[in-house]
Amino acid sequence: MANLKAIRDRIQSVKNTRKITEAMRLVAAAKVRRAQEQVTATRPFADSLAKVIYNLQQRLKLEEVDLPLLNKKEVHNIGLLVMSGDRGLCGGYNNYVIKRAEIRFKELQAAGFNVKLITTGRKITQYFQRRNLPVIESYIGLDQIPSTKDSSGISEYLLSLFLSEEVDRVEIIYTRFVSLISSRPVTQTLLPLDPQGLANDDDEIFRLITREGKLQVEREKVKSTVAKFPEDMIFEQDPVQILQALLPLYLNNQVLRALQESAASELAARMTAMSNASENANDLMSSLTLSYNKARQAAITQELLEVVAGANAL
Repeated sequence: MANLKAIRDRIQSVKNTRKITEAMRLVAAAKVRRAQEQVTATRPFADSLAKVIYNLQQRLKLEEVDLPLLNKKEVHNIGLLVMSGDRGLCGGYNNYVIKRAEIRFKELQAAGFNVKLITTGRKITQYFQRRNLPVIESYIGLDQIPSTKDSSGISEYLLSLFLSEEVDRVEIIYTRFVSLISSRPVTQTLLPLDPQGLANDDDEIFRLITREGKLQVEREKVKSTVAKFPEDMIFEQDPVQILQALLPLYLNNQVLRALQESAASELAARMTAMSNASENANDLMSSLTLSYNKARQAAITQELLEVVAGANAL
């Protein structure tokens, strides 16, 4: 006969676990909304910056412009920036990034490049350090809702590596937010910057909405309507100097956007994982309750049989 006390204790344990997973799901949902608001809030600055850089680049396209951040050189050393999370309990989010980074690392090494790793997040940092891979800088304990303070420290370090010629190219691997149940690790080249890529024809931002009591995500296409500067516009400073000052800001904005996408992906993955855990806890509780009722009924039946047998014996 099943131990009724053991089943009751297990039911109570599952209830407590469900309370924790449900609380974590609600916290993650609230933080995803904050991440969405942050993306929306930083977009006007990003659009204005892209507009100015695009127009300066168009103004200078017929001139010989020598800017370090735009210069493409022979590549020997590559800096690989990889973004993961500090915590687990977020499904396969960290594993997907780690796998993508490991594949890219091996590809670059097989091609004869010297790869230097820069990591953000405790998970990816510990993974590479345990395997004695060349992690030259790591950033852990960043805010779950990234700020310009976080991105500026990373972008300044990348700039110092690139300008000092310790690396000839910088690539970034981060997780692009697709939906609440889907994210996609992507690889992009950060440095040197490509002037032709400063103004994208279409961009996307995500919006978290509620429909019929359920959270959903819509990705909205944002048209890049870049207005050109007047042909007779006079610059107080040399346009080359202005462009040289704005390019680091653009790099910082790219790093911030990657941090925001990664944070939103991690929070969405955690929300989904905790939602699944809560549903599994409910199913387990139903199964345990059924087992408890069966065991209790069997115990009652056994007691009745014993009473009847005792009465007959008299």
